[in-house]
Amino acid sequence: MREVDVLIVGGGPGGLTAGMYAARAKLNTLCLEKMMPGGQIANTHLVEDYPGFESISGPDLAQKFESHARKFGLEIANDNVSKIKPDGRFWVVEADNDSYRAKAVIIATGGQPRKLGIPGELEFAGKGVSYCAICDGAFFKGEVIAVIGGGDSAVEEGIFLTRFASKLYIVHRRDQLRAQKIIQDRARANPKIEFIWDSVPVEIKGAEKVQSLVVKNLKSGEHRTLSVGAVFPFIGFVPNSDLFDVEITRDPNGYIITNENMETSLKGVYAIGDVRKQLCKQVTNAVGDGTTAAVAADKYIEAWGD
Repeated sequence: MREVDVLIVGGGPGGLTAGMYAARAKLNTLCLEKMMPGGQIANTHLVEDYPGFESISGPDLAQKFESHARKFGLEIANDNVSKIKPDGRFWVVEADNDSYRAKAVIIATGGQPRKLGIPGELEFAGKGVSYCAICDGAFFKGEVIAVIGGGDSAVEEGIFLTRFASKLYIVHRRDQLRAQKIIQDRARANPKIEFIWDSVPVEIKGAEKVQSLVVKNLKSGEHRTLSVGAVFPFIGFVPNSDLFDVEITRDPNGYIITNENMETSLKGVYAIGDVRKQLCKQVTNAVGDGTTAAVAADKYIEAWGD
């Protein structure tokens, strides 16, 4: 079993920032990421609200985070963490390829897309149902596409998908969007986009692949069938906070609760970014969280022998 000072679970912006600061403090630091460094921004077409970059692609920003962190000595390994458990004052992190023992653990696991939970969603996953526009958008060139949701992600990814779609529906359960005003304005100005207000999806239909989406108007109760070749749900996500075999304080939605130093209810365990309870879910939040958690972990380890 390998032993480190700080083990970071998740290599998104928060995890990489925490790793950079911890490595700069000369702590033996390891970051485990099950996919690729960068987290969700690696699957984001364009980032326009990260200070210093008026416009940068998500993959490019992810690469800059990674290279910057590695410059200061952060080690990044590809591994999928399955369980975290206490071992005296230490924490044991069990993963697919190895087990690790750490003085401090920083949880930067983010979340996974929230499913619609309607008939046809699972059956047509990979056959017209997708949760990643930048990954799969090009497969639906010339098709009519439906996006579900009204937040930043839904509208931004919908705008991106109009590069490929002949027409795009944005289906939202309310009569106005939740996305930032500047993003809303771009969507409204896009001639390919049609909004389906006060409506929710109730079924995805097709044969070998998606052929239609049935939506229900919440005010009238009427059903409408949209002929579409793809459905992209962007209705939020579920936090990946269930790795511990001991109780950690979470809110009713599963988000880990921390104090201002990113400390959780478990001593030596910190949570940052989208997995913790907070008002905003932005790259800037994750970066700030990662900085705070690394500094707090450094102080915690410094006092280890006191």
